[in-house]
Amino acid sequence: MARGRINKAAADYSVSFFQNLKHTKGQWRGQSFNLLPWQTRIIRDVFGTLKPNGFRQYETVYIEVPKKNGKSELGAGFGLYLLAADEEQAPEVYSAAADRDQAKIVFNVAGDMVDFSDELSERCKRIDSVNRIVNYRNGGFYRALSAEHYTKHGFNISGVIFDELHTQPNRDLYDVLTKGAGDARQQPLFVLLTTAGVDRNSICWEVHEKARQIIKGIRNDPTFYAVIYSLEEKEDWEDEKNWYRVNPSLGVIIDIEKVRQAHHEAAQNPAEENLFRQLRLDQWVKSTIRAIPMKAWDACDGKVDGEKLKGQACFAGLDLASSIDLAAMGLVFPDWEGGYDILMRFWIPEDTMREKERKDKVTYSKWVKQGWLTATPGNVIDYSFIRHQLNQDREKYDIKELAFDRWGAALILQQLQEDGFVLDEKEAGTGHPLIVPFGQGYASMSSPTKDLIKLAIDKEHKERLRHGANPVLRWNVDNLEVTQDAAENLKPDKAKATQKIDGVVALIMGLDRAIRHQDEGPSVYEERGVVVS
Repeated sequence: MARGRINKAAADYSVSFFQNLKHTKGQWRGQSFNLLPWQTRIIRDVFGTLKPNGFRQYETVYIEVPKKNGKSELGAGFGLYLLAADEEQAPEVYSAAADRDQAKIVFNVAGDMVDFSDELSERCKRIDSVNRIVNYRNGGFYRALSAEHYTKHGFNISGVIFDELHTQPNRDLYDVLTKGAGDARQQPLFVLLTTAGVDRNSICWEVHEKARQIIKGIRNDPTFYAVIYSLEEKEDWEDEKNWYRVNPSLGVIIDIEKVRQAHHEAAQNPAEENLFRQLRLDQWVKSTIRAIPMKAWDACDGKVDGEKLKGQACFAGLDLASSIDLAAMGLVFPDWEGGYDILMRFWIPEDTMREKERKDKVTYSKWVKQGWLTATPGNVIDYSFIRHQLNQDREKYDIKELAFDRWGAALILQQLQEDGFVLDEKEAGTGHPLIVPFGQGYASMSSPTKDLIKLAIDKEHKERLRHGANPVLRWNVDNLEVTQDAAENLKPDKAKATQKIDGVVALIMGLDRAIRHQDEGPSVYEERGVVVS
């Protein structure tokens, strides 16, 4: 997509430099960097398109391509070219990303490339202790940066390799490194590498849209070079021909069988589908995902007999949410063979129940009559009913742990401690359930959320999850959407939920505690201590 004439000598020189580098990973480690056609085209265009004064036309390079297509190696090559082959005096080249560890991915590849090259090793030295590669011939360096934008002012930048731009939490670091930071250089180069993201209010989406408009001819910026390998929203994401079209390294760097396996998982799981479309096909997907198909959930409606579970070990999750809305508790009974029985408890204020029926368009009063839901007197939930239920369940079942959301739980937790629940794991044991604080962020919620989805959609083992066709829980599951962060973590999206999901949240917390002990059998506390998150 070059707009000016290609200077053949400059283009050939840049391609030669890249091809003299060595691969650093996998089966190609130590072999020459044989450029694929799409990589060759980018390098020739970027370094070979010159202005009449002999300097490069392009200042910004935006490359958006699905994962595993070789972005890191290409980015490392850009960094080393700018450090060692650009005829720039005292070049300052930086690798940047959402955090230093991410920034070091490209930087470390570049360091390995230096180690593999006798020519580069003669003039450059890798200093891992300060995350730098120093070029003693021209006084320049290549450095991996941390993410704090306020420490990056005053740099005299000749080049930036910005990795996974879609993970940037805001535009601060991008602005500091790209707005005026290279003004003292004749031909600074800002290389932006990324896969599609999920946040359309981000700096990456802003740059993506500019790149897309330039490619389509809607917008003109002769200094901006854009490459996007992406599947359009209406195109068939399950068609292998489309996989090859948007993955320019497929069949060479990427094994088609691995993509097929990822597709197989995606076809069965809405969350995996979103990840497949985002990471494998470079589609900007929604940050929220309809988590569990109701057909799959309904297939898990195996009968749950509370009497037959009497005396069995269980792990509870308690979500009090708001005292004026719905509160929920999930009791999760592991069968020690990879399966789980689920008993749910729900509470709602009696005085506001009819109004909520009209607003939420659900049959709360019917569920109360059927015994699925408890209406407590007044216009707020009476937590004494929850306390009473917990103690009843504690007498009937062997509750090992109670996971709870810290929000609004101080009073009832104090009361439960009076009843024999404990906060100190050393005091936990028979008759004394351990109270476990449970965060509502990605760190705590992601793993059990994925586990619940997997259990629900597991076609080969439909009986692993048994929820007894609880209609209140089914309504919550039908409302459930999960949000996804840049690291592919998931959590229930409480903020955007238009209907109640409290029962699912309680279930996820209880499931997390149960899964932690699933492999240890029913004597978990007899053989060793307690595990606390």
